[in-house]
Amino acid sequence: MIQWILIVSGVLAGALALLLVVLVTGMRSKSALVQGAIKRFNRRFMNPRQLKTAGTPGAYAGVVRHRGRRSGRLYETPVGPFATDDGFVIALPYGAGTDWVRNVFAAGSATLVTEGQEHAVDEPEIVPLAEVLDLLPRGERRNLSLFRVEHALRVHRRGTADVR
Repeated sequence: MIQWILIVSGVLAGALALLLVVLVTGMRSKSALVQGAIKRFNRRFMNPRQLKTAGTPGAYAGVVRHRGRRSGRLYETPVGPFATDDGFVIALPYGAGTDWVRNVFAAGSATLVTEGQEHAVDEPEIVPLAEVLDLLPRGERRNLSLFRVEHALRVHRRGTADVR
């Protein structure tokens, strides 16, 4: 019995390791198949869970509130914002073509909730990640390098209010 448990756990560990290699390799190579699968998984499972704490004090993730460019519907997307002197930088692991980024550009503005504060932001621009890398914590730079993230969204702060 113990031998079977060891065999099954070894097979599961090997499968998990293989999955991890495929995910990292797919993200690094910008594989549409892998990125699409990860985006769908995140949208369906991870984002709803992340949104429960995103934007609160101490949470890693913030929330971008944006309007759909065609539907006009209000959306909330968890992101990893980093404060700058005049706004925020958000790394774009899936590139600049994601729906939320396109919506922010179409509107020219959005609301970013981070650390319990709501910030009106505007003037979105896509910048090479290398241009803003020094603004990010060392651990974040390492993760972004691992996945070969090449671009970031820079937005400028218009106003700030406490979230109630």
